[in-house]
Amino acid sequence: MVTLTTEQVLAMSPDTSSTKAGQGLANPGKWVTLGRNARSVWGECQGSGKNPYRTQADLNGPAFNCSCPSRKFPCKHGLGLLLLMAAQTPRLVEAEAPAWVNDWIAKRESGAEKKTAKAKEETAPADPETLAEREADREKRAAKREDRVRAGLAELQVWLSDLARQGLAHAKQQPSQFYDGMAARMIDAQAPGVARRLRELPAIFASGDGWADRALEEAGALQLLLQGFANLEALSDPMKATVRSAIGWTVAEQELIEAPTVRDRWQIVGQRVEEEDRIRVQRTWLVGETSKQSALSLSFAAGSQPLDISLVPGTVIEADLAFYPSAAPLRALVRIRHGEIRPITEPAATADFGAVLDNAASLRAGDPWIERTPCFVSGCHVLHTGQGWIIHDAAGAVMPLSKAFQNGWPLLSVSGGNPVTIFGEWDGYSLLPLSVFADGRFITIGGKLP
Repeated sequence: MVTLTTEQVLAMSPDTSSTKAGQGLANPGKWVTLGRNARSVWGECQGSGKNPYRTQADLNGPAFNCSCPSRKFPCKHGLGLLLLMAAQTPRLVEAEAPAWVNDWIAKRESGAEKKTAKAKEETAPADPETLAEREADREKRAAKREDRVRAGLAELQVWLSDLARQGLAHAKQQPSQFYDGMAARMIDAQAPGVARRLRELPAIFASGDGWADRALEEAGALQLLLQGFANLEALSDPMKATVRSAIGWTVAEQELIEAPTVRDRWQIVGQRVEEEDRIRVQRTWLVGETSKQSALSLSFAAGSQPLDISLVPGTVIEADLAFYPSAAPLRALVRIRHGEIRPITEPAATADFGAVLDNAASLRAGDPWIERTPCFVSGCHVLHTGQGWIIHDAAGAVMPLSKAFQNGWPLLSVSGGNPVTIFGEWDGYSLLPLSVFADGRFITIGGKLP
């Protein structure tokens, strides 16, 4: 039977107000009925209206449904219900699910079957004439975008050359609008990946000691990307995919239907949500228990759209993952899930930083534009120095923590001065911790939008 901890439930909360409201509803007295079985948990919560709100969660997702008018996902009632389950509230007993719960579960299963059937239909062989029309249309659209990107990157090449000629000190003095203008030109040229990197340059110039090295590295990465696109036809297929991805081309999920998969028990070890161009981006990190392979699942949402909450940090899922084409495969799609989720008991972490850096070097060799790589190390000690927070492994090797990390003292408190297992994102300079395993518990230590 699926068991979630309080920390895992709160990690699903869309915002702090929902967290507070959900905690307020984690009181059995506020619920008219409560029940659960191996697949789902449900309850009726009395609100301000005449009829109580019917709330339910599919533990195989997890997924939520509630009759309340909230547009948040999960709503406060869904959070309160799972918090009651995490607290093992005596009133939440095994029972036969009511019809309204069974109907919702059946509807979800039917929807999943229709989605799979539609994906197969879209990729099924068509008659030769239809296939020829589709291919001609695809080639026409692709050629049009290639021309736009090529023209945009040619303009960027001149801009970068001028920037290099005037020097980094001059570039540092430019207002953010200087970089936003060229970024907007890259959006027009359908190169959003390049635009995002340009918009981040002012922050690099303002990053303190070592800014010049970091700015030069980023400018070099942009120049290398221009060279990669200019020589695209000479590259291997995986490297072509890497260059195109860095520029901003996307791969639809349907294109991965025939891709090979990796089946494993995948530990969900960290999650972080950031905002990019008014879009919330959720990064969820997985590590295979047997393969030790790392994987990154991305979810995007605009406005009030919900992010994917089916991958719960601190749990394990047995699943088939399809990796997106790349010379350094990391991003993946969860294609098929098998069985129930369960908590992580033995973290699939390495024993030292050396293995982490070797993996980072291997990934960067295949994808020079990768911005963060996973770091999952056991036996870490947390220390505060005059320069900030650091961690060191059992061999004494030191890794600095990111200055953006605001939970140094809570992390030290959780560790109690003892060695712990830490997962975070390594950017080549410092580590941003996302979770910690201490005394058999998984604890989210950072990752939500500030």
